[in-house]
Amino acid sequence: MWDSYKKDTMLALKKAQGQVGHILSMVEDDKYCMDIAQQVNAAMGLLKQVNHHILESHLLSCAAHKLQSKNMTEKKKFVSELAKVFNITGRK
Repeated sequence: MWDSYKKDTMLALKKAQGQVGHILSMVEDDKYCMDIAQQVNAAMGLLKQVNHHILESHLLSCAAHKLQSKNMTEKKKFVSELAKVFNITGRK
């Protein structure tokens, strides 16, 4: 992972970790459900941000090498892997 992406990824993960701890406390303390749901959405937003950083870094590094391959089977396997992991096509 490229350093600039790694830095942003780690920061977002640390924020998400804190957010999840806060959500756990809210559940334990029987806080209002909609407040909990709002915090869950915030944590999910952070994790989506992490996934975005990982995808960008991967496309700029590993993908460049894979897509330059002359082996079409390797290229197709790589594209299929991306689509599956990042749920690009909506298929499982």
